[in-house]
Amino acid sequence: MSSVFNTFKELHQGRQLFVLPNVWNPESARRFQEKGFPAAGTSSAAVAASLGYEDGEGMPFDDYLFLVRRMTAVLRIPLSVDIEMGYGDSPEAIYANISRLLEAGVAGINIEDSIIGNEGRVLQPAASFAATLGAVRSRLTAAGADLFLNVRSDTYLLNVADKEAETLQRLRLYEAAGADGIFLPCIAEEAAITAAVSSTSLPLNVMCIPGLPALGTLEKLGVKRVSMGPFLYNNVYDRIGQLSDAITAMGSFEPLFI
Repeated sequence: MSSVFNTFKELHQGRQLFVLPNVWNPESARRFQEKGFPAAGTSSAAVAASLGYEDGEGMPFDDYLFLVRRMTAVLRIPLSVDIEMGYGDSPEAIYANISRLLEAGVAGINIEDSIIGNEGRVLQPAASFAATLGAVRSRLTAAGADLFLNVRSDTYLLNVADKEAETLQRLRLYEAAGADGIFLPCIAEEAAITAAVSSTSLPLNVMCIPGLPALGTLEKLGVKRVSMGPFLYNNVYDRIGQLSDAITAMGSFEPLFI
């Protein structure tokens, strides 16, 4: 196993909850490294917005890869990359992109089970997505490549019908297909989190949203990883607006130095 992969995988296996900051450029990643965070992960939405693109694979993969390479160049800690739907319409195309990320030195990826079409974001059929995931895992194994596959299931994000039952079915399929972790954005109720944790042997990742239980509670519920999504980026850039308003109101640059 590669050392960066092994380090990243071990972060999901301890008793302590692993807080993953979501970053959008090398400087944001470096700042969290300086603060002692053991790993970082990209937010595709934040990276896209920072480059003037829409989320949902509106950002060209080559642009994304350039920033990923710059991040791994400045980081000593593992980096995981949110590759959305994989930037490809076949397992072969998705794996080709993953191979380029491996060459850049990433430790893991997030890949999601929803797609964006003419009617907006919808879930892919669970069986077909699991087959894609299994094909990617097989190619990684054949290549002897170490990569943490964190699978994002959007049942709660999309608030689908019978979401708890649909989630549990998908978790079983994804675990069997070779996932290393499960990510359920927008899950927040303690009972639902407990049900998800108990339904799989894989580490569960949740995302910060209003109403999410406190970190200590998440740890007690068995959650292994919690990430910040695009909300950190949004907050940082909201503060830029607040500072510019303060400069205008005071007629001074003093707010920049407070």
